[in-house]
Amino acid sequence: MSLAVCPGSFDPITLGHLDVVRRARGVFDEVVLAVAHNPAKAYLFDLEQRVELARGALDGLDVRVDVVDGLLADYCREVGAVAIVKGLRGGADYDSEQPMALMNRHLSDVETMFLVGDGALAHIASSLVKDIASHGGDVSDLVPPAVARALHDAFPHPGAQR
Repeated sequence: MSLAVCPGSFDPITLGHLDVVRRARGVFDEVVLAVAHNPAKAYLFDLEQRVELARGALDGLDVRVDVVDGLLADYCREVGAVAIVKGLRGGADYDSEQPMALMNRHLSDVETMFLVGDGALAHIASSLVKDIASHGGDVSDLVPPAVARALHDAFPHPGAQR
């Protein structure tokens, strides 16, 4: 049985993330969406919210959501992962992901598999989604519905509900 881990902070989970996870699920017997938890990092949504939003977004996809509290390499060893799956939107993503892939392989012997994201979703990044939402923009075509509602609640704008 092959198990792959799709790691990330998922702050918040986007349609681009879902695309990668769906396609990874078609390749591997089991996929775990591993929500990273770094106490030194500032997140819009706390760990419980990110996990809850991810679980809701993945409902019906037979993908487990779990928390990674330490090194991803250690987590992969613990769960018996054969691969780490990362989505790439372009060359800049590869440039930032490649050293991490090499280090994870060095630490755990787990290979990283890069999936090229759907071109129609390549412009979607969690940081951009948060920026748009913080200015009252519509993100409903970038994230699952529950995430759009959570972002709307996180960034209330006067006059938005007339």
